[in-house]
Amino acid sequence: MEFKRVVVTGLGALTPIGNNVAEYWNGLINGVSGAALIKGFDATNFKTQFACEVKGFDADAFLGRKDARKLDPFVQYALFSTEEAIKDAELNFEALDTNRIGVIWGSGIGGLKTFLDEVTNFAKGDGTPRFNPFFIPKMIADIAPGHISIKYGLRGPNFSTVSACASSNNSLIDAFNYIRLGKADMFITGGSEAIINEAGIGGFNAMHALSTRNDDPATASRPFDLDRDGFVAGEGAGTIILEELEHALARGAKIYAEMVGGGMSADAYHMTAPHPEGLGAARVMKAALEDAGMTPADIDYVNVHGTSTPIGDPQEIKAIHDVYGEDVYRINISSTKSMTGHLLGAAGAVEAIASILALKHGIIPPTINHFTDDPAFDPRINFTFNTAQKREGMRAVQSNGFGFGGHNASVIFKKYED
Repeated sequence: MEFKRVVVTGLGALTPIGNNVAEYWNGLINGVSGAALIKGFDATNFKTQFACEVKGFDADAFLGRKDARKLDPFVQYALFSTEEAIKDAELNFEALDTNRIGVIWGSGIGGLKTFLDEVTNFAKGDGTPRFNPFFIPKMIADIAPGHISIKYGLRGPNFSTVSACASSNNSLIDAFNYIRLGKADMFITGGSEAIINEAGIGGFNAMHALSTRNDDPATASRPFDLDRDGFVAGEGAGTIILEELEHALARGAKIYAEMVGGGMSADAYHMTAPHPEGLGAARVMKAALEDAGMTPADIDYVNVHGTSTPIGDPQEIKAIHDVYGEDVYRINISSTKSMTGHLLGAAGAVEAIASILALKHGIIPPTINHFTDDPAFDPRINFTFNTAQKREGMRAVQSNGFGFGGHNASVIFKKYED
């Protein structure tokens, strides 16, 4: 069977370092940290008092106060980034077959704020159940693609992927596969997350997963640094328009890149810790390369999962060593989580956008906040520490996402050529 080709024709982003794609990219290449003391709730009594929050987003102005109240923030974020991507792709749905346009969306947790508010209000009451009728439809993780499809009248495949921090990489892979198999012409795909609240921060604190560098939030996300002490929670959304090549050409679409491969694997090891030998991470990168018909020699940049945790970073680098061999010294590696924090289920989409833009502009975004070399890492590896680097003639990029439960997903994009 001959697969159809799949291209990227639109991008949208709402991130802790920029509320659109241009701002996000500018923040990335200039090494801007999105971390600061939490403003969304009083975190005084929490072990971690900072996060990478979205800044300056006004849901009422975007949606109207009445409609905004019906939506959890993770859905608000999804609709916001999607509107940008649709405008960027110059989509006119009246001229397209919307039966062949779908939405696949990733979120690791879904409407946590809604769940927290409703249960807290019940606990404070007299025991009489007075739950909001929007409680369940605001909370469920699949509701974001539902709202996107309703808003734009899209009747193609519509569902959510939930695989923790690999969720939106999985959404990209599913959309990619549906299009190349001829099951759809286009997908709005990506992910969103909104867990910076008492339950989200408290829960991850209880796991000892978050950095507690409250005295210096801006430098707390330190992937591959000797003194890294946990990840920094982030929030936001990323939307990517994936389209069948001939469909895109027929409507005169601009093309950012071509998606050529996706891999998935499981660690089958532990519910939260990665495999100590990086076996699942290595397997997923190999699977993505095989799916793309590529070898490590074809890749110029890997946007790593790189969360800034003591146990996670070494396993991923070991896996890259195992997969890339001597090519590990030729490629650039960076973790954009050093700037955005960890957007959990939205991370894959937001980092795929960073990878696509790196490919487009020939610039590698940095891994910021590097102060002390970790002797566990080979000093010959180019982690792109602290400063963005120009890289001419980039051909292809790989972007990794790993999640609790041992879920691994990796995607590959290359320069579009006729």
